[in-house]
Amino acid sequence: MDSSTLTVQSLGLVDYQEAWDLQKKQVAKRHLDTVEDVLFLCQHNHVYTFGKSANQDNLLINDGFLDSIGAQKFEIERGGDITYHGPGQLVGYPIINLHELGIGVKRYVDLLEESLIQTLEAYNIFTERIEGLTGIWLKEGPPRKIAAIGIKVSRGVTMHGFALNVNTNLTYFNHIVPCGIQDKSVTSMEQELGSAVDMDEVQEEYEAVFRQLFYDKLDLTTDVIN
Repeated sequence: MDSSTLTVQSLGLVDYQEAWDLQKKQVAKRHLDTVEDVLFLCQHNHVYTFGKSANQDNLLINDGFLDSIGAQKFEIERGGDITYHGPGQLVGYPIINLHELGIGVKRYVDLLEESLIQTLEAYNIFTERIEGLTGIWLKEGPPRKIAAIGIKVSRGVTMHGFALNVNTNLTYFNHIVPCGIQDKSVTSMEQELGSAVDMDEVQEEYEAVFRQLFYDKLDLTTDVIN
C-alpha cells in the first residue's frame, strides 16, 4: 500500500481536550470512509490521563496540587492506567483503518512498538519490550520506560496511541505511579543522551519509520484480522 494514503498532521503544542476532540471527530469521519488515515503528532500542556482500567490512587496528588503545577487530568477511553503528557514529549495519535490494512489489534500494537524502537535506534538508544509490561524499555541497566502506549480500537479504526519522552520534564512522573507499575522508573532521550534533542528532527524520523512500517513494508498477504 502506498504511503500517500496516510496524512501526517503536526499540531504543535496543544491542550489535551482539543486534541481529544479532534481525534473523535476524525474517527467518526474515518468510519464513514470520508477521509484517509491520519497520524496526528503533537505535544501537550501538562496533563494526567486515566485509562479505562486506571486506579485513581495512582495519582499521588490532590486537585489543589494539580493546579499549583499547572496540570489537568482526564478520564479517557483508551486502555491502560494513568500516564503523564507534557511539553518535550512526542505524542502520536494514529487514526487508521486496520481492516483496510488487513491487520488485527495485536499486530497493530506490535508495529506501534516497533516504530518507537526503530526511531530510538536512530539515536543509538536501544530498547525492548518486556513481557507483561506496557511500553518501551531501555535494554541496558535497570528497567527504565521511555515510551508509553495506550490505544482504543472501534470497528477497526484506531485512536489514542503513544507518548515518547524526548526532552520531557520527568519530575511530573513523581506525582503518579506511571501506568500502575510501582517498581520501575521512567527516562527520556535527553536523559539517556546527556543533552536536549531536536524535537522536529525526532518527529521527522518517527514519521518516516511509521510510513515504512505501516504502508511501505507491510506484508498484507500474511496478516490476519482479529
